[in-house]
Amino acid sequence: MTTHQTLPILGVALPLAGVRLHRDWIFEKQRDLEIQDFCYADLLDGDWQGVVAEYKKELAGYTGRLGIHGPFWGFSIASMDSEVRAVVAKRMMQGLDVCAALGANQMVIHSPYTTWDYNNLDMTPGSRQAVVERVHATIGAAVKRAEDMGCVLVIENIEDIDTNIRVELARSFDSPSVRVSIDTGHANYAHGSTGAPPVDYYVHAAGDMLHHVHLQDSDGHADRHWNPGEGDIRWHSVFRALGRLSSDPRLILEVRDKATVRAGAEHLIGLGLAQ
Repeated sequence: MTTHQTLPILGVALPLAGVRLHRDWIFEKQRDLEIQDFCYADLLDGDWQGVVAEYKKELAGYTGRLGIHGPFWGFSIASMDSEVRAVVAKRMMQGLDVCAALGANQMVIHSPYTTWDYNNLDMTPGSRQAVVERVHATIGAAVKRAEDMGCVLVIENIEDIDTNIRVELARSFDSPSVRVSIDTGHANYAHGSTGAPPVDYYVHAAGDMLHHVHLQDSDGHADRHWNPGEGDIRWHSVFRALGRLSSDPRLILEVRDKATVRAGAEHLIGLGLAQ
């Protein structure tokens, strides 16, 4: 039986207003924190330094593990269009600019693999490798910079049905600065709607390449971002799988209703799975 002292400590993903709302709870256990503001292009092209300055005020004395959700809206990191790849490469560098300014050492980016890919990548020889090559062409410079910074890019499952394909993509970089993330709600959507395995299978497939988890519940139909306990994810199986790892992934509550995020935490705490 796992003792309370060894239970994992839950972290949280929040924008600035949410950090202000839950600051005491975050600081109570120096919970891992993922900052959500900097995934938006308008901010990255605007006064992002001003927002960083506000965070530095709010996080004075914070010693937990700090990361950001990197940019992702409107693009794939495996675009076939070279001009689009140039824009994506720029956005990745802007995300790393923010990490450097904040002192964050992890950035979440999105998997390029789609539902369509699952059924079609093996139709034409070489298609799988072509995706990998396009991703390297797009984020290769960002990976090198992340290595120099001591930052890790974690690739989050979005539509992924194959639990291994994004792990293989991460391994292809042969870099300590590329690892994987699991979003439990995305995995459960894929399980319920597109025939993917259950959520714990994603954990098993990632193994110690797993450095980050978005904890959110869903009904298997849509990307709900509900608090744990509001959907149908089998949390005991997920945490049993996580308990076999030695990579100490950040367990980040990422829910739509920021005001109620502690209710999701209390559900997992009540199940004896976390603190």
